[in-house]
Order: sequence, then C-alpha cells, then structure tokens
Amino acid sequence: MSTSSLMLLVALTLLYAAFLVWYGGRGKPLSAAEVEALLAEIKRQAGKTGPEEGPILQQFRELIKNDDGRDYYMVNLLKFRQKALYPPGSAFGDDPLAANNRYNQAIIPLLLKFGGHPVFAGKVQGRFMHPDLADDWDQVGIVRYRSRRDMLKMAAELAGTGSDIHKWAALEKTQVFPVKPLLNLALIRWIVAVLFIVIAVVLI
Repeated sequence: MSTSSLMLLVALTLLYAAFLVWYGGRGKPLSAAEVEALLAEIKRQAGKTGPEEGPILQQFRELIKNDDGRDYYMVNLLKFRQKALYPPGSAFGDDPLAANNRYNQAIIPLLLKFGGHPVFAGKVQGRFMHPDLADDWDQVGIVRYRSRRDMLKMAAELAGTGSDIHKWAALEKTQVFPVKPLLNLALIRWIVAVLFIVIAVVLI
C-alpha cells in the first residue's frame, strides 16, 4: 500500500470515528441533579423567575421518566392553521407553512449540533382506519434525538430566542411523543461506514 493510500485510509478512519462520537446514542441516563439543572436553565433562558413550572417543563419531566441514556425518535403530528396566527403588529405574513419553515430553520442547526436529525417527513394523503372523533393531521415528522439529555440541552439553547413564536403561529394543534424502535432499517452508522469503505476501495 502506498503512503498516500495509507494516509487516505487513516483519514477516513478518523472521520468515521469523529462521526461516531458526534452521532452517539449510547450514553448514561440523566441523573436527578442533571435534570434539575437543565430544567432550571431552560426556565432561566426563557425569562421565567417564579417558583411554578409551566406546561413545557412538566412535559419535559414526563419525557425523561423513561430515560435510558440512549437515542430515541420523536413522532410529530401536525395540523396547520388556515392562516398563521402571529401577535398583532408582527411583520410576518399569514402563510402557516412559511411560519413553520422559519421554525425549522431555527431548530435544525441545533438538532445537528446535538446529534439529532430529521428521519422522515410526510404529507397526510387522506384517511384509512380513522375512528370517530379522531384528530386529523396535515403532516407527520419523525426526528432522531441522540438522547433526552441532548434534547434538554437543545431546549435550553432555544428558550428565550423567540423561535417558538413561528411554531405556534403555524400550528392549530400538534401531538408529539417519543418512540423506541423495535425494528429500524435506517442503519445510518452502517451506511456511513460502507460509504467510507467504498470511497477507500475506489481511490486506493
């Protein structure tokens, strides 16, 4: 093997190692002290000073009940307003999809920073099995999070930025819940490994 080929192989190996560190997904569960510190930081960043906890902090407490330190997926069911509902005097238009895109532009960089990424996004195309009084949805999204710890850290950075104004302007209602895969064919670790191997074989 030539020196240049060896250097390429080493570089690809280091890149894959760096990817594995970033992608993570095999951490330790949150400690009680971590939970309280992260929730306090979210509250501080949001400018909340009172002793009471709002609905969002209560929802985070519910989310971390099943924390095992590992990665998980969040299913998002979205129903958009007919017109975006911004506060009076807002400079933004009334297109709900444009409002949702503004929110996505704010949150996706943070997702990537903390090892998360969208897995799937789709537009609902009618009904199939639909019980009486069941909610209707416009879009479905699935997002991978590296851990609940990372989600809380992300929320702390997002709190107080005002980005959530776009989300609630866009949505009439939403339902969000975590899932742990029983079967997952999106084996991104292996996909990236195979990609690097193919690059190495082609170039060496």
